[in-house]
Amino acid sequence: MTQHLPDRLFADAYLTSLHDAWCPRDARDDYDFYLPRIMSAGAVLDAGCGTGTLLHEVRQRGHSGRLCGLDPADGMLKRARWRDDIEWVCSDLASVTFAREFDLVVMTGHAFQAIVADDDIRHSIASVRRALVAGGCFAFETRNPSARARERWRPDNAVVVTGPDGAPVRIATEVVVPFDGRTVSFTHTFTGNALRRELERLHLSPPGSELSAEVNEVRAWTLHMGEARFVWLAGEQKSGAIR
Repeated sequence: MTQHLPDRLFADAYLTSLHDAWCPRDARDDYDFYLPRIMSAGAVLDAGCGTGTLLHEVRQRGHSGRLCGLDPADGMLKRARWRDDIEWVCSDLASVTFAREFDLVVMTGHAFQAIVADDDIRHSIASVRRALVAGGCFAFETRNPSARARERWRPDNAVVVTGPDGAPVRIATEVVVPFDGRTVSFTHTFTGNALRRELERLHLSPPGSELSAEVNEVRAWTLHMGEARFVWLAGEQKSGAIR
């Protein structure tokens, strides 16, 4: 099984502080799919929970059962832990040892695609299976490569978000290794004066220099149908795709 370090995007304190501004709740239509399923489940594991915004919302809506957020990046979990009535576990999915503890396991935000190697996918799914009670359900989504979202990952489609200090940060995504039928490699580049000051504080950038904090990511693509996204529900008795 491959051992992975979290991407810098998910480990660096300043970059993680930009995450929720970059992916605001009103743009997270995937949450609207998962929420009713989570609210009706007794014990829920959110694998790849990031900053924990989904479980925060679930608890705020009145879920009284067990909620557990799992993520390999402690930088993200540090932002999630302000709420202490939810469990937070720093680990990758394949390494956890939960045993018949959850009614529902979810992976939102295309997090499943962060698991690229076949062996890692097998270990991760086996871990989910062990974590679920009899009759439990695993719900996750993947991008559909036929929608060709990667073609919009260009610097001219960059977005600007406001950091926690009120300073603007430009985020550009660009493909660096084209889609080969299975994976695509791309970078996120963050540019802004606040980032420059942060690197100067850490003695990582000479004063006055242009800053470009680059993050490399690789994502797996496995589906070949016409919709932009598929959500999969898997359990002991049935599995299927929801359009």
